[in-house]
Amino acid sequence: MPHAPALLVIDMQNTLVAIAHRAFETVATIAGLRERARAAGVPIVTIQHRGEGLEAGTEGWRIVPELVPAADEEVVHKTSADSFLDTGLDETLTALGVTEVVVTGFATEICVDTTARQALSHRYDLVLVADGHTTSVRPDAGEYAAPDRSIAHHNEIYRHIDFPGRSIRVLPASEVDFAVLP
Repeated sequence: MPHAPALLVIDMQNTLVAIAHRAFETVATIAGLRERARAAGVPIVTIQHRGEGLEAGTEGWRIVPELVPAADEEVVHKTSADSFLDTGLDETLTALGVTEVVVTGFATEICVDTTARQALSHRYDLVLVADGHTTSVRPDAGEYAAPDRSIAHHNEIYRHIDFPGRSIRVLPASEVDFAVLP
């Protein structure tokens, strides 16, 4: 089967981006990836969460203006951290002929991690964009790892995680070249 990537943009919604660490930088990184994906003819799939505080149709539920999907782009709605669970994501990717997902979005240790692992379990190759995912702002002390530490931790996990038969790469956005992804 020929190699075919898709860019996944997970939960970059107004309410979530408002509490995101490095929000401006992450949105700008994903926006740049979206432009490059479109220029290369690579499908972009936006994942949009629904739930408490993210009720469909509300301003907080909407995708941030810089990342609003174009009319010809796919949008998948979810209600859990797993973008594949009870959604049409797998069917959408299959219909598009996708073999590899390029993962970006919010929140690193919840929806991004869960979706990335499920993509591997659904037999997709994976690129985790090292500077294209983020988590919530929080103090350096406490039960959760500090945001930069959490992002670095997850990037490192994906550099070493093993899924037989799957290609897994962690790349900064500047190294993602949709025209030459293997």
